Order: sequence, then structure tokens, then C-alpha cells
Amino acid sequence: MRQQRADYTLDDLLTLPDDAPRVELVDGVIQVTPSPTLGHQDISSLLWRWLADHAPEHLRASQAVGVALSANTSRQPDVLLRRAGVAPDRSLLRPADVALAVEIVSPGTRWTDRFAKPGEYAAVGIPCYWRIEQDPVHVYAYRLGRQPGPAGVPQYELVADSADVVELTEPFELKLPVAAITP
Repeated sequence: MRQQRADYTLDDLLTLPDDAPRVELVDGVIQVTPSPTLGHQDISSLLWRWLADHAPEHLRASQAVGVALSANTSRQPDVLLRRAGVAPDRSLLRPADVALAVEIVSPGTRWTDRFAKPGEYAAVGIPCYWRIEQDPVHVYAYRLGRQPGPAGVPQYELVADSADVVELTEPFELKLPVAAITP
């Protein structure tokens, strides 16, 4: 079924019923996000738990919370780290609220998770982005580059990739054993 309109806004998302399917808003088009596989959900849950247990007090781990990227675009990272001071009744975050956005790549989201979402997250200044590939589980960790890309917009630079241990200083000093998020 094709959507008849392409001018939806963030306000329209906020009026959806509580039992609406998981959706993202991309350039005014509401996109229903397919249900993740059990393996995807297991990685997401294990990572959420690990981040919740290890993040410093000023950061909180969350799952599937919307991030407003513009007036007509929002995305829902699989896992994210947000500033602790964000009001708990919010269901849509500002990019400034987010320290880390994580996407777990599934067969139906490969292009979006590898190319579209990192470009969108970087453009709005989300400092860190992780892409997690499945089978085998492999973490690619990025941070905003110090120099803009060829088009003059911010872009991410790869700072770590591993199927064993990921050691980073951003968004906080961490040493993540990939086995801890592998189902």
C-alpha cells in the first residue's frame, strides 16, 4: 500500500495511537519498520543491559526511542545512550540529547543502517555511532570527524572495529567484550 501524503511532520508522529506499529519518519513519509528477528533483539537487549550497567551516571541506555532529526524526519536507533537529565515522559529526543546511536544490521536494513542513518546522525551532530553486524557479531564504532566531508557536512570516522573487544574513550571510556552482546 502506498502512502498518499509525503508531508507528515513530527507532530503527526506524536498523535499516533500508543498501539501503532514501530515507525520512522523520513522526509515527510511515514515508514513502518519491520519487526526485528530474535537474534537482532537478543543483541539489542544484551547491549542495552551492558550499557546500562557500565555507562557513567550522566548517561542512560534506551531502546527504540525516536530521535527528531528535522521537522519531517525521525529515526529510532535500536539502542542509544542519552543524557540522564532528559525528562522520562519523552518519546522523541533531540539530537543534543543523544551521545550514541546504535543500529543492528538486519537483511532488510543493510543499506539504511550502513549508509543513510550514519549520514543523518552525523549531519545533526550525534557524536558517536555504532553499527553492529550479525553472524558473526562485529562492532564498528564511529565518532564525528574533526573535518567535514567532501560536501561540507559532518561525517563519521571509524575509530574501532572488532569481533572480540571494543576499546573506546567516547562516549565514555569502555572495554566491551563482543561476547557479552553475542546471543
